[in-house]
Amino acid sequence: MQISEKSKQMELSPIRRFNEMARDAENRGIKIYRVNIGQPDIKTPECYMEAVRNYPDDVIAYMESGGTDDLREAVSDYYASFGDDFAPDEIMITSGGSEALSMVFTTILNEGDEVLVADPYYSNYSTFVLSAGGQIARIPTHAEEGYHFAYRERIEQAITPRTKAICCTSPGNPTGDVLTQDEMHMICEIAEEHDLWIVSDEVYREFVYDGGAVASFGREKEYLDRIIITDSISKRYSCCGGRIGILISKNRDVMNGAMKLAQGRLSVSTLDQAGAAALFRLPTSYYDEIRDEYEKRRDIVYSELTKIPGVVCVKPRGSFYVTVKLPVDDIEDFLVFLLTEFEDKKETVMFAPADGFYYDSERGKNKMRLAYVLEGEQMRRSVELIRLGLEAYEKKQAEN
Repeated sequence: MQISEKSKQMELSPIRRFNEMARDAENRGIKIYRVNIGQPDIKTPECYMEAVRNYPDDVIAYMESGGTDDLREAVSDYYASFGDDFAPDEIMITSGGSEALSMVFTTILNEGDEVLVADPYYSNYSTFVLSAGGQIARIPTHAEEGYHFAYRERIEQAITPRTKAICCTSPGNPTGDVLTQDEMHMICEIAEEHDLWIVSDEVYREFVYDGGAVASFGREKEYLDRIIITDSISKRYSCCGGRIGILISKNRDVMNGAMKLAQGRLSVSTLDQAGAAALFRLPTSYYDEIRDEYEKRRDIVYSELTKIPGVVCVKPRGSFYVTVKLPVDDIEDFLVFLLTEFEDKKETVMFAPADGFYYDSERGKNKMRLAYVLEGEQMRRSVELIRLGLEAYEKKQAEN
């Protein structure tokens, strides 16, 4: 018996595969600062639980496959507050942003079609694309440029006769790169010239720093027939376990195709939709407060990273991630050292090796991704432990 070739091509998560080592370290009494995964420590807004507790019906019944009217209307109003015009019937509720992305790629891809992504990229894109019969194709980026990819020539060089879509994440995971509205317009022009879909993952849309404006492909009205937006409550509302995602498009063929998949899985969690509707009705001041908190954390992390000799890191402009080039040959070996041999005052740190975010893992062998999801002083200590651990690692290598 053989499993499918698609399954063989997929990789395990680069974020979660060192969890057993971390548990062993904790069993030895070591405190671990976990900056390997995008799980914020910020409290989920109370309105979510209030909506769940006050749910009025006696039976938790199936909802419509595309989501409740209340939640889709709340999402529509939320986007309207940014100047984006999407009617409730152009919005579908999904089981997390992951299901939205999986539905999108299943709907638009045929066997062998390629999806362009900036490299490095969120590793699950590969899983979703492969599941739909497609292939990932990369737009190369470089640490010294802050992993920015929005250069017309670089994008067009990556397009082949098999290219079907370009998938953009802004603000970005794993790099913190941000697209401007002008750059989004340029990507739309390229997509029209080459007849491509644009899949815009906007789960971090408010997390733009240094006074930067929130941009969205949803404002490119001339190109909306080829634009598909995915979103989620996980990051902006610190509600990762709520598993509510969003798929948005004005293209009726896309929405009809996604609806077939949505009906196949019946419906999304009834109570989580009630809680999510309350989240999307929070005042705009909430987003300002959250952005300011993450910007403070970003500044602390960047300041501490610059104290590490040999590090290559451009200050990220958004999301809550930074990908960093370190003076090591094997980032995974360094992480294993941190989790199994190193400690300072009974503490160590766990990051995500960046090799798992690259199309060619060799390009990430000397890079790590940090998620600044802990409060400021914990982030300061996390990077300090990386610096101290690196000193101990280099000393060990010199002795061997």
